[in-house]
Amino acid sequence: MFDLDRWNEIWHALMKNKVRSLLTAFGVFWGIFMLIVMAGAGNGLSNGIVEGVGKFATNSAFLWTNRTGEPYKGFKRGRYWNMDSEDLKIIKEKVPEVQILSPKNFGSNNNSGPNTVRGLKNGSFNIKGDYPEYVQIDPVTVEQGRWINQIDIMEKRKVCAIGTKVFETMFESGENPLGEYLKISGVYYQVIGVIKPETRVNINGRTEESVFIPFTTMQQTYNMGNDVHFLAITSIPGVPVSVVEEKVKDIIKKRHSISPSDTQAINSVNIEKQFMQMRGLFLGISILTWIVGIGTLMAGVIGVSNIMLVIVKERTKEIGVQRALGARPVTIISQIMLESVALTTIAGYIGLSLGVGLLELINRIMESQPKSSEEVFFRNPEVSISVAVASLIVLIVAGLFAGSIPAKRALQIKPIEALREE
Repeated sequence: MFDLDRWNEIWHALMKNKVRSLLTAFGVFWGIFMLIVMAGAGNGLSNGIVEGVGKFATNSAFLWTNRTGEPYKGFKRGRYWNMDSEDLKIIKEKVPEVQILSPKNFGSNNNSGPNTVRGLKNGSFNIKGDYPEYVQIDPVTVEQGRWINQIDIMEKRKVCAIGTKVFETMFESGENPLGEYLKISGVYYQVIGVIKPETRVNINGRTEESVFIPFTTMQQTYNMGNDVHFLAITSIPGVPVSVVEEKVKDIIKKRHSISPSDTQAINSVNIEKQFMQMRGLFLGISILTWIVGIGTLMAGVIGVSNIMLVIVKERTKEIGVQRALGARPVTIISQIMLESVALTTIAGYIGLSLGVGLLELINRIMESQPKSSEEVFFRNPEVSISVAVASLIVLIVAGLFAGSIPAKRALQIKPIEALREE
């Protein structure tokens, strides 16, 4: 195996026709190169999306109302309706599988003009009424001050937490916003905190472009009564959120005289299902990557096998002499197979190295660009050690496969016929 003379002989055989060896090796090189690049690109896409939503509660669902789709109990089809605060109390009592229940209301449409004013500055932002628990579902980073707390809810305080874009628009750079007042839809609120999102999930507008006030304050200040525009729920560990989602829908429909079969009246998004679909998508990408990569690699391996058959044909007389001098079959087989393995391994290693190098180059270029986590969906393209090891194993197996058929052909050569070969 480690006989220097044998390896010199293999190298001489491969270099005897450099162009042929180069063209043959290119198929293997391209196959392993594409496999590594596609695997790294798939991981980059996965890393970018997971980084954007990775901290979001996967066991969550969101519900909001829509016009009814069926007539029921004397009510016509197409009726407008809203959830209310009483729904929250009943859900907590009758659905013990609920872990977090957080309502959310939305303020005036920011397309109607500036809704936030401070002195000579104004802006149009998303106004949201929230409970303290909501950030357990969609987490944020508090840059300054604090988030809404339970006392704000109980006392219906006129306070607000603002996104980073709101701060940049309404305040000077370096200015302390805490304790300052913003006039939001005609009412003054004291700023208690500046926040930025930890995910790219947007509920009725980007977090950094939103103003958050206590839910109860919004209900009272803007005459919303007990209306609830939006409901966020999570399930306790071990219980699928889809189970909780259906129970909550049934309760709400019963309270508001909506047909049990009406699928239009309540819209919902099940984040658990979305994440499962996402995992399935990445698994599919990974499988497709390996199928395409290995298919391309096999095409190169078949080329190596064909060329080795030609080489065996060219060396018929040489093999015949070796057989006549008493060379064992294992010596002939190992000679042919080692040449095949050497050719595929060298070509594959170059393809592996260039593939990894290209991914690293792309990663460094991306890291040197200004970071924008809200818009980048491709991060850190890489291949794991397991993929690299698997690729090397595939190379070795491919080399053995490519050399097996020519090796068998070499064994079929009879010494007397080989010596007659011109």
